[in-house]
Amino acid sequence: MSANELGEVSTNEENPLLDSRFIDDNIELTNETILNKPSEHITPDDMFKMQKRVKKAEGQGYDGIVITHGTDTLEETAYFLDLTLPNHLPVVLTGAMRSSNEIGSDGVYNFQSAILTAAADESVDKGVLVVMNDEIHTARYVTKTHTTNVDTFRTPTFGPIGLVGKRGIHYFQELIQQAVVQVDELKHNVYLLKAYAGMPASLLSCLDKKETNGIVIEGLGAGNMPLETVGAIQQLLADEIPVVMVSRCYNGVAEPIYDYPGGGIALERMGVTFCQGLNGPKARIKLLVGISAGFTGENLRNYISNAVS
Repeated sequence: MSANELGEVSTNEENPLLDSRFIDDNIELTNETILNKPSEHITPDDMFKMQKRVKKAEGQGYDGIVITHGTDTLEETAYFLDLTLPNHLPVVLTGAMRSSNEIGSDGVYNFQSAILTAAADESVDKGVLVVMNDEIHTARYVTKTHTTNVDTFRTPTFGPIGLVGKRGIHYFQELIQQAVVQVDELKHNVYLLKAYAGMPASLLSCLDKKETNGIVIEGLGAGNMPLETVGAIQQLLADEIPVVMVSRCYNGVAEPIYDYPGGGIALERMGVTFCQGLNGPKARIKLLVGISAGFTGENLRNYISNAVS
């Protein structure tokens, strides 16, 4: 990406980071362009394409993989890869909040930090990681928290698992590994809605279609819904459309607490699946992966509700 004199950002024909010369001489880099598009144009099919290329690289003698990615959907791509790739080979995603010709551009620095992280022996078996602004985050929980600040990628509730220092990589937390599922082809039509006061049932009813494979709702508080939506949710479940509940809150986890119409306990009793620890976009990715892997019924509910599988 580059910006003109008006600050308008557009794509370059080539990744400007690929010409950088700043890495330890002991690290040999191989550069390859898989996609060249803004991150808001990235689709699950693009994520699947990246996953296939990384899996191929695992048998080609590489010690680590770094993927440069636009920041808008970086966390979703990272989590898709984390759910569908073996945990052994270090895979690190990074990006930039300031384009390459802006003062204070952070792309080259983040790229260097990501390469050092992917090359470190300590990064083996850590799953997919996101490295930005000297911090190492897990793909599972990291999220973009600010529209433009370079310190945008954070892990709410849990914090980063490591830091990139001047003298190396330092890990101080260990993430519980999750099961990796086999996905041979992707299914689509998995949707994400955000609850709000006075939300009408019609928003849910319009998704009650044969081709709908699942719905994730960012619910109120710990996972509650306006009374007006309860009947529509019940109909979706009756039509065998999985409904997954997360919280729209920045911190905390979704869990059933209140036992009245629209409350979490009542929703869970109806058949809504609570997904703990994930935000809406991540839960949608997990539901999409689970459905694509062939999980249905109780197996799908167990896969979605278990935060470490």
